[in-house]
Amino acid sequence: MTIDVLRRPGLAERQARAAVAVLFFTNGALFANLLPRYPQIKADLGIGNAAYGLAVAAFPAGAVVAGLAAGVLVRRLGSARAAVASTLLTAAGILVAGLSQSVVLFAMALFLAGAMDAFTDVAQNAHGLRVQRRYGRSIINSFHAIWSIGAVTGGAMAAGAIALDLPLGVHLLISGVLFGIAACVALRFCLPGPDTEPAEETETETKEAKGESREKASAGGGRSAMTSRTRYVLAALVLIATAGTLVEDAGNSWAALYLSDSLNASAALAASGFIALVGAQFVGRILGDRLVDRFGQRAVARAGGFIAAAGMGLALAVPTVPGTILGFAAAGFGVATLVPAAMHEADELPGLKPGSGLTIVSWLMRLGFLLSPPVVGLVADEAGLRLGLLVVPLAGALVVVLAGVLGARKRRPAGDEGQESAAAR
Repeated sequence: MTIDVLRRPGLAERQARAAVAVLFFTNGALFANLLPRYPQIKADLGIGNAAYGLAVAAFPAGAVVAGLAAGVLVRRLGSARAAVASTLLTAAGILVAGLSQSVVLFAMALFLAGAMDAFTDVAQNAHGLRVQRRYGRSIINSFHAIWSIGAVTGGAMAAGAIALDLPLGVHLLISGVLFGIAACVALRFCLPGPDTEPAEETETETKEAKGESREKASAGGGRSAMTSRTRYVLAALVLIATAGTLVEDAGNSWAALYLSDSLNASAALAASGFIALVGAQFVGRILGDRLVDRFGQRAVARAGGFIAAAGMGLALAVPTVPGTILGFAAAGFGVATLVPAAMHEADELPGLKPGSGLTIVSWLMRLGFLLSPPVVGLVADEAGLRLGLLVVPLAGALVVVLAGVLGARKRRPAGDEGQESAAAR
């Protein structure tokens, strides 16, 4: 997707942007209500770190299995309706997971919730990109920032429920009903009609494709070289997005457990690790669009990878409760723009059908959520959770190495900057 025209959005676009923001918010808040409850669920089920890691890996496993079907669902229902329907089913899966009396049922419920979450993720991003095209400027980072607000809200709700000794089932039922209603209301304000591009844009894309074909034909062997380059960049983008999900999973699955078990923090205080990570991630995403406009995706990603690696590395080297919470915050801030950046770059890769790059990155990046919990759990059982959490600084270092595939800062004529400021207003 290339943004060429900057114009003032109308009422329909502004309402649709708010509706998509609500969808991102509910998506972040739903699962976040369950995460701080993981230590309680683990204790109630009486399982070790390895079994726990395998069980919580069912969530990303469901997402990986179902991920490629998300495109079919979006085409049949439309991106907005697909996002809302899968949100409701995600809430149901989370409720069942919280009420599970066996590890098998817990894993099965997480598998269902993960599959539905994958549908929600693709659908809400697809609708968000559709709204972004109407706006004529980048707004995708703001949606992911709203997701972080939702995650912080959900984590805070869970911490409050723990402090009030609210039963797990009651807590998750309230959460599911509240955010399910919010998603249904948001549907009324999403963009109507199909998700296909206007005919004018399709004609433009056809002309560009024909021009590209002529260039490739005149270049002789240029086609295979372009295909090889596209595959390499796509693989690097998947790894960058996966690094971001690895860090997110560390906060999701292990922050509360590490603070409570390894550092003897109270249950309510242990929830602060996850809240700090997603809270700092929100700040990074709020600042993300301006930072990227000024310094480029490449520089922002490299700096973020370094912050994540250094911040969490120091927290693990000198383990204290305040230091660890700050370490998770640094990690969240560092990876804030990685997933939106990878999705945006993948969506603009030459040689791929519209939306294909976005779908591939969204699907494969979930391998980070799938592989991280069992690997960290196995390492934790053998050598301690502190060593297992080294996955966070390692992920940050990987981003520093691979960030070269992201776009550098684009120079613009002075008049364009004035146009953009006017459009922003």
